Amino acid sequence: GGHHPVQEGEVFNTRYRALRELGCGAFATVWLCQDMRRKKQVAVKVLKSREGSADTAQDEVTLLRCVNCMKKKDRAGENIVSLLDDFRMIGENGFHILLHMCLVFEVLGPSLRCLMGNYTTQGLPLPFVKKSLQQVLAGLYFLHKRCRIIHADIKPENILLYGHNKSLQRLLVDTLDCGQRTHAKLKGAGGDPGNQLEESDLMSIEVKIADLGSACWTYKPFSKEIQTQPYRALEVLLGLDYGTPADIWSTACLAFEMATGECLFDPQPGKYFSRDDDHVARIIELLGRIPPQIAFSWNKSTKFFSRPG
Repeated sequence: GGHHPVQEGEVFNTRYRALRELGCGAFATVWLCQDMRRKKQVAVKVLKSREGSADTAQDEVTLLRCVNCMKKKDRAGENIVSLLDDFRMIGENGFHILLHMCLVFEVLGPSLRCLMGNYTTQGLPLPFVKKSLQQVLAGLYFLHKRCRIIHADIKPENILLYGHNKSLQRLLVDTLDCGQRTHAKLKGAGGDPGNQLEESDLMSIEVKIADLGSACWTYKPFSKEIQTQPYRALEVLLGLDYGTPADIWSTACLAFEMATGECLFDPQPGKYFSRDDDHVARIIELLGRIPPQIAFSWNKSTKFFSRPG
């Protein structure tokens, strides 16, 4: 499907030896690798080779390099994942020779989604929610103000956990092994005490915003449709112009989900309406009437709204 079939032990760019797969998404696989030059572990994101992917990958690299550059001027950039290196790799896929863009990052822990999966019933402890959201918002302030970047895909999968010391980092990986033990619950949810994080450990965890694969410049949006559905902002649903507030909307949806364990909006399509239509309806149910000047900017407004809005 355009993914590079990586083998354990394979060496990328004569430097990075693949140890094991960390994750797989629609557009890339991520591998834990040994940087044989610097004698340390890194995470290598091998992007899928597909039509138009080279331009998209180059956009992501340009955005990440901007982040790296601005980090030197502002400590808030610590809340964004760091790009260490990038290179292109030729790979085989069936009978085709494909070019894959590869991005090298610092190794972080599992995603926030993974942690939330261990607190299914009641959400995460509120002190941790508040602390994590402060870091997410500081990271977004840095992206928006310093870098002029819209992340465009804030969600639990794109917030990564990490520990400042090696023992906490190891504990994170061992306790929250999402791939191997997604059924394991933490003690806080009455789960297996063998897979628990003590509250002191939980409060020591930091978070970083990752995956700028959907990001764009504030002055140059790349796509009309951004964000994963439950976290999609109203202006995006309505097909209107969007800006940095779209990220804040997603963060608010994230905050609710972290605190309660439930999705704020989980729209579903019906026989006579789309998932987007249901999403708009659910927003109105929760937050009240959309201001007419916004509602009637929508190209489907006459289908769904009466003249008074």
